[in-house]
Amino acid sequence: MLHQRDALQVLDRDFFEIRSKILEIAAALDRIDRAPVHHGEHPDPRLGHIRQALETLLTPGPDRAETVQLIFSLEYDAAWRRNLGVVQPDRS
Repeated sequence: MLHQRDALQVLDRDFFEIRSKILEIAAALDRIDRAPVHHGEHPDPRLGHIRQALETLLTPGPDRAETVQLIFSLEYDAAWRRNLGVVQPDRS
């Protein structure tokens, strides 16, 4: 049977990596906020996805990774092949 680490052991192992990633995200958001914005342009929806994902991280629970993945994912489109021009190979 595998030994499962407790929360403190996980934090001891991962703290510096988590801190580094948070600092990297903060720096990227600072660069976005400092960059000039073209007048009249609508905000990029990707920034909204980033903000939504960050809010998700603040909510306790075990399924945050799945929720964040879904925020950045496209909804399934049954006609994706046709819409993207994917030609199915001839299997005859």
